[in-house]
Amino acid sequence: MDPSAREPLVRKTSSSYQTFPESTVRRLDKEYLRSLHNKRLYLAVFAAVLGNFSFGFALVYPSPVIPALEAHPSPALRLDQHTAPWFGSVFTLGAAAGGLSTMMLNDCLGRKLSIMISALPSAVGYALMASAQGVWMLLLGRVLTGYAGGVTSASIPVYISEISHPGVRGMLGACPQIMAVLGSLVLYALGKYLRLVLDWRWLAVAGEVPVLAMIILLCFMPNSPRFLLSQGKEEEALGSLCWLRGKDTDYAREYEQIKDSVRKQSRRVSCAEIKDPFLYKPILIAGVMRFLQQLSGVTCILVYLQSIFKKTSVILKPEYDAALVGLVRLLSVAIAAVSMDKAGRKILLFVSAGVMLASNLTMGIYIHFMPASHNSTIANQTLVSSASLPAEPTNYITLIPLLATMFFIMGYALGWGPITWLLMSEILPLKARGVASGLCVIVSWLTAFTLTQFFLPVVNTFGLEVPFLFFAVISAGNILFTGCCVPETKGRSLEQIEAFFRTGRRSFMR
Repeated sequence: MDPSAREPLVRKTSSSYQTFPESTVRRLDKEYLRSLHNKRLYLAVFAAVLGNFSFGFALVYPSPVIPALEAHPSPALRLDQHTAPWFGSVFTLGAAAGGLSTMMLNDCLGRKLSIMISALPSAVGYALMASAQGVWMLLLGRVLTGYAGGVTSASIPVYISEISHPGVRGMLGACPQIMAVLGSLVLYALGKYLRLVLDWRWLAVAGEVPVLAMIILLCFMPNSPRFLLSQGKEEEALGSLCWLRGKDTDYAREYEQIKDSVRKQSRRVSCAEIKDPFLYKPILIAGVMRFLQQLSGVTCILVYLQSIFKKTSVILKPEYDAALVGLVRLLSVAIAAVSMDKAGRKILLFVSAGVMLASNLTMGIYIHFMPASHNSTIANQTLVSSASLPAEPTNYITLIPLLATMFFIMGYALGWGPITWLLMSEILPLKARGVASGLCVIVSWLTAFTLTQFFLPVVNTFGLEVPFLFFAVISAGNILFTGCCVPETKGRSLEQIEAFFRTGRRSFMR
């Protein structure tokens, strides 16, 4: 098509989403989506989500390493009951610090460069742990890898949402969660193998591989067209969109829509503008979703998974239970990835919260009413100390906590796991997207750290059923929050979503 012939249509379409009859707009959008070539887009997303693979790897790194360090012959490296919990939880403090710095990095350097910068603290952190001569080096390495994880968890979803088109944004938005789960599974597999044939330090060396692969691949990927336009780099933004969509597509029409949206927004958010519902509503929705996601208990359950299975005397070995739960998590995230752009975000959030509610309620009731004979060997033990005792299941009824946990992880991975990250990147306004995404990450990881630190004292004081019943109440709250506050963004461009919050007109979301 001749660009001069296309220009009037582009201008008219970008100035108002309702200029043409709705059927005409939908036909044009469908024709455009059918014409797109996504190979390069998928490559850019893969390069970015290698950061999530490293994040998932680093998050569960203590699982196979703590047992080795607790038995380490050197007193300088040996972990005890005080240092071992910090080795596991200090990662979340680093992640919160990473989210804080991303509030500036995302808007100053851009999404792609922020992801690339995370490679430096990640590489240094793994190097410190691989060459550690004291516990302080291990803790510092955990903080640095956590910091890198905080940067990537705030930058990667935003980068993916801004380079994707509505037809595949839901599927691609689930990729960070898929890669994080894959990273965890690879860590578990390597941990078991390396523990048998090699020193634990090689796990840290293995962690360097995805970091190096990510930074090499990202060197050849484009930056976000929306970020480039916000910096006044119009030619570079057009070239980026052309690379992502293909030269033979009508990418100029999408470019003009993005440009029109960026033009309406100033570069910086003033204090007075914070009172504007266009800004505070999506930021509040995204922040509360991150808060509720962590309050649902997923981090606590994943961190203390094997100990929980020991405490409840599950009939299988805890390490196999953990691997089974990991596989269920991976399968569920994959199902969510292919369902988001068909079923929609809200229905998956409802199903997710409902399954988590039923699972946590089942777990809490089971633990409370479980006959003492099923748990006699550990009745007077704390959660941590019980992890070192052999499980003696006496009945197949002890499969209930395993099944309840599997369904909890399945429910979480279907909705409240991947969709909270996706919606964060979709609904946040462009002018505040960098700062607000960092703020959401801070909320997420500070909540995770606080909950993880209080989990063991609550269990030891009141019993294991109390946290699970609390998580069930939060899951019920998730259902109410989804119904009252969360908008459906399936099939809508980021510009249409912004128009909805700017005007309050639901016609933009239909």
